[in-house]
Amino acid sequence: MKDEKLQAYIDELTQIGKIKVITPASKGNIPVLAASGLSLAEAWENSLLALYANGGSIRTQYDKKDSKGEFIDPPSLDCSMTMVIEAPLSEPMIHRCFPGGLDALEEYRQEICDGIKDHWIRDKNNPDDKRWEYTYHERLFAYKVPGVKEPINQIEKLIVMLATSPETRRAQAITWQPWEDLGIGDPACLQSLWFRMQRDEMQVMRLNTNMRFRSRDSYDAAFMNTFAFIQLIDRIRSKVESRINETVLLGRFVDESDSYHIYGSRLDDFRNRFLKRVREKSFEDRTWTMNYARPIFEEAKPVIAEKIRKQDSQNLQHKK
Repeated sequence: MKDEKLQAYIDELTQIGKIKVITPASKGNIPVLAASGLSLAEAWENSLLALYANGGSIRTQYDKKDSKGEFIDPPSLDCSMTMVIEAPLSEPMIHRCFPGGLDALEEYRQEICDGIKDHWIRDKNNPDDKRWEYTYHERLFAYKVPGVKEPINQIEKLIVMLATSPETRRAQAITWQPWEDLGIGDPACLQSLWFRMQRDEMQVMRLNTNMRFRSRDSYDAAFMNTFAFIQLIDRIRSKVESRINETVLLGRFVDESDSYHIYGSRLDDFRNRFLKRVREKSFEDRTWTMNYARPIFEEAKPVIAEKIRKQDSQNLQHKK
């Protein structure tokens, strides 16, 4: 596509409702946008096209400055985004333009679903420990509250809740810890997961999910985030299904971000890589199916395990 054809494509997506401007960018107002797609790959692509076409130009505290205090980096493109994935496990699921390879995607999936890096969380009683402040897996599966003896497994509790009372509106897991996150350098971006069951027209139970981030790097992080959390909610679905002894399918996945942005320093890469592929390739040629990716995921597993082992060894040496 030439630039005018790219704009025509964005206009077409807007006309058919795949991209929506809820509140346009204006002075003092952050735009509110929505994008949808059947699959994750389609919805994520549409969200970036919506942001590119309708986002606001907004500065961040991370923009680089020169010695005179003048900005070097361009401002970010930013909005509040609601991304709707209509069928979270549908194909093609994987977009080829997410920054990072399939091996990195598998590593991140394990980080979210299996907690392979939970033991990298720093000892808060040791000021010299420079490891991570938290992981999402730890916050969801072992949420620690001062004065409460045992960590709270929020995921296990909401599975029981959904199986016991499918119509509940209380099946929620949170990550934010104000006693920690208001004072650390890298506070949690993911804020909550919310679940509710609903029967479809065939009376099959479906698990609907809302996920909310306070801040989201839409280009460099959002695809990997959502891919991994879809794998996690599919595990939740399976466990609820086993408990109620009837079929449970995934319903729509609503992915909300208060700040959905592309950093100004990354805009050239976004234009030259992401938009270039949208211009020049068919949707089929800018996506992969899970059948294509699974063998690569399997090959990556021992490499990831060795990477974790080496990092563990380095962390042990630093402690000495």
